[in-house]
Amino acid sequence: MTTATQAPEATVPAPSAPPATTAPAPARRPGPPPRPRPLAVLVATATSTAALLLLVALGTVLHHPLLIPPLAASMALVAASPDLPLSQPRSVVGGQLLSALAGFAVLAVAGPGLWSAAVAGGLALGAMMLARAPHSPAAATAVIVALGSPPFWTFTGLLLASCLLLVAVGLLAARATRRTYPVYWI
Repeated sequence: MTTATQAPEATVPAPSAPPATTAPAPARRPGPPPRPRPLAVLVATATSTAALLLLVALGTVLHHPLLIPPLAASMALVAASPDLPLSQPRSVVGGQLLSALAGFAVLAVAGPGLWSAAVAGGLALGAMMLARAPHSPAAATAVIVALGSPPFWTFTGLLLASCLLLVAVGLLAARATRRTYPVYWI
């Protein structure tokens, strides 16, 4: 007698369909920044002009007008893009001072000249990166030091006063436009 016992069927889940994949959204190319409000343009222009005129007066009195190009670029960042890391007080003041020190270090080792200026600009970038105080206009300050061989204390004092003036103007502009500046101090 044969009894056939059937084994219960093992429950094996049916193979599932692969998960539906959605195609990634096409990458959006960044466009230009949004058009600024007219008041923001007016305040940025007026405060930048006023700050730069004050810097020209200070530089003329102290016989150091060469600081105007890098500080004009610094002021443009502070006034037009106060949210950027490059525009924060840590970067404006720290980046400018570190760059000047890099310029004076190269000047002490190699003397003034175009080659020294190139090295000073590069070393300034490295110093700013290490200090987490990036400020691209400050590289020009290192170049000015290596080319012009200014007196250390006079130049550094003027640079510090100028940077503090730019930050103060940035604070005033932020109040007038109801923007946040600085995003961080240190």
